Parts: sequence; C-alpha cells; structure tokens
Amino acid sequence: MPQTDALSLLRDLIARATKAGADAADAVLFESASLSHAQRLGKVEKLERSESYDLGLRVLIGKRQAIVSSNDRNPAALKELIERAIDMAKTVPEDPYCGLAAPEELAKDWPSLDLEDPTEPAPETLIARAAAAEEAARAVNGVTNSEGAEASWSRSQVALAASNGFAGSYASTHSSISASVLAGTGTGMERDYDYTTAIWAEDMLDPKEIGKNAGERAVKRLNPRKMPTQKVPVVFDPRVAGGILRHLIGAISGPSIARGTSFLKDKLGQRIFPAGLNIIDDPHRKRGLRAKPFDGEGVRNQRRAIIEDGVLKTWLLDQRSARQLGLKSTGHASRGTSGPPSPSPTNLYMEPGQLAPDALIADIKQGFYVGELMGMGVNGVTGDYSRGAAGFWIENGKLAFPVSEVTIASNLKEMFLHLTAANDLVFKTGSDAPTLRIEGMTVAGA
Repeated sequence: MPQTDALSLLRDLIARATKAGADAADAVLFESASLSHAQRLGKVEKLERSESYDLGLRVLIGKRQAIVSSNDRNPAALKELIERAIDMAKTVPEDPYCGLAAPEELAKDWPSLDLEDPTEPAPETLIARAAAAEEAARAVNGVTNSEGAEASWSRSQVALAASNGFAGSYASTHSSISASVLAGTGTGMERDYDYTTAIWAEDMLDPKEIGKNAGERAVKRLNPRKMPTQKVPVVFDPRVAGGILRHLIGAISGPSIARGTSFLKDKLGQRIFPAGLNIIDDPHRKRGLRAKPFDGEGVRNQRRAIIEDGVLKTWLLDQRSARQLGLKSTGHASRGTSGPPSPSPTNLYMEPGQLAPDALIADIKQGFYVGELMGMGVNGVTGDYSRGAAGFWIENGKLAFPVSEVTIASNLKEMFLHLTAANDLVFKTGSDAPTLRIEGMTVAGA
C-alpha cells in the first residue's frame, strides 16, 4: 500500500473511532515483504517469500485505554475493530498514566535517513550469496560439516497517525548473509558462524569473507580446555560486547525505574562508567539498522548521550513511564499492533577507545577472551551477572588456546566501572560496542 494511502486509512479509522465515542485514538500499520533462501551442503533447503499486513488501533476514554489489532482491512472488519475497541475501553480499569503525546512534543518534520534500498533481489541473487558463503566456509581446512548458509531480504513499511494531529510513515529494507559450519569429528566437533546485515545490500560484507570467517572460527575452537576457577581480566569480542549495552538499557528503561526494580534506579547524574567513556543512541544515523525518523508515539527523537564522560545522563522513556516519573518522553517509544508503547533504544553504540585490541590485552598475564555467551543469568534488580562462556585463554598478552564450558561472573556495577574500550567499533547489529576489557571477573571452570 502506498504510504499516502496507508495514512489516509489510519486517519479515517481514528475519525470513526472518535465519532464512536473515543476521547482520543491512535493507529499504526505495518506492512512487510520478505524473501529468504537457505541451503546446506550445496542443496536448497528453502526458498520462501512472504508478505504480511497488520493494523493496530488504540482508543482512550478518559483514563481507560484498549488496543485491538487485525490483518483484515475490509470495511466491515474495520467497523467491528472500532466497536470492539470502544467496548473494551469502557470496561478496563483506569490507568492514570496512559494518553497520547502533547502536540508540542510531536515530530513536525524529520530527516531523510536513506533507509530503503530500491532494489529487490531476484531469488537467484540470494541463492548465489548463500552458495558463495557456504562454499568459502567449507573450503577452510579442518571444516568437516555445515549447518548451512542463508541469504535474505525484507522491506517493511510503518505508518502512524493519531488524533493529536500526528501522521507519519517511513519504509526500510534489510539484507543479510550468514553461514554456520562445524570443524573436527565425533565428540570433538566445534561450531561457529559469521554474518553480515545492512539496510542497503551494497553495504554488506562479501559472502566469501563471511564464509571464510565462519570456517576459521570453527577450526580455532577445536580441542578446548577447561580452566580452574580464578579471578582474571575478561575481554569481550565485539560480537558479544553489545550485550553489555543491552544490560545497561534494561536497567535504565523507564518502566523499571518507575517500579523501582533496577540496580541503577538511584544513579541518574552519577558516574557509573570510567571517565571519558560515552554511549550514544542515535535514531537518525543514516542507513542505521534501527534508525527511525520519529518514535512509536510520533514524538521527536534525536541523538542522545546515554552515558557522557562516564555519567548516566538519562532514562529511556515513553509517554507512560515519563508521566510516572514526572518527566518528559525521551522519544524512545516503540510499539507493535497488539500492545501499548514501551521504551527501547535505536542505534545504540559505545564510542571507541584509544587502544587497538592487541594493545588492550598486551599486559594480561592470565585472562579470558570471550567469543560466545550462553544463558541469561543477569539479575536486573541487583546487577548480579553470571553467564556461560566460550572463547580463548590469554597468556602473556596473546590468545593461547580455546576454552569452553566455563562461567563468567561479577556484578554489572563493578563491570561498568572497570571497563576499557578498544578502538575497533563496527556497526553490525544496531547495539554495538568495540572489544571490551573488564577487570577482576570470576571465571568459574573445572
């Protein structure tokens, strides 16, 4: 559906909802198309195309709100959608913090973020990308089997309109390539992977490079050792370092702060990271994987320093959590069609430090380099951190041998304060950090 038609449909839906008794209303529409190919050992496992359409309507009567969704745009179905939403809103309990954004908070205009690659790839293009990745991975000496390679493309369109006067829409595309292979034989087999994803296909890494990386990583993991329990510096590879940012965001999300269930609930304005360290959220980064021109409530969004010079500068807030805390939304609302808005980051990243990764570990006599994390042993209330890990042991400043079946543990407050960032930041996932060194973590093994 053209973006103008989508907004026209939503405006009409809102007008009919307010006429039917709603004091206020907003509506969101998502349309998407995707194409994906997967192969294993050179044989096609899937070639799929899918299209979806979903619409959500939120109505407010006083301090009561109800949300309904549908994938049927037939006029009769939309009429029933409105009636059901109105009936629900009349019966649900009051929520003193619900409501639309004030008109002065709304985005009036927004920048072009270059989020839509106009070229939809042919199926043959995806097949060639996946084949190149898997062939390169299997060509690595020591690789003995394959879990397969995939290539995909998708396009999504978002339209949002509300009775407070907001109306806006945008579209974005994503392309990706991945490969996963095994090295070794029998019970000594090890697995690893690599991938690339981008808004524009031309920004992806070469599929042969992805395959080669996956194969070499799997081979390097062969014959891992178990280490005795000890306290050492732990270094996080960039592909797992972004998890540190996600733990931070969970702890500064408005609902967690409003409930008082975060280990950072009293840390706003205080230094929680080393001096000089900055963590940025930038919804307007061009071709950013999570870029968007406005938030899920139509509120203006902008580049923000979450951490500046080590100091926690802001919570992540939508309208509801902002009202709970007596603050203004930070423009971080995100939403689907079947639930209320909630805060989430966009293009989140830690700015790089000064040292190259090799220099970051050069003085470590004994330490652990983490390449993979397992489990979700993080307590958001206390900050206690404990996760399964695999990677490489560091001896005299060098990666010495692979390690598996260990647990790394500490507390996030201590981890944040004793963290050093390398200079190798790459934007790859939408939540990105360079190689990170954290002092004094416990590695629990044999």
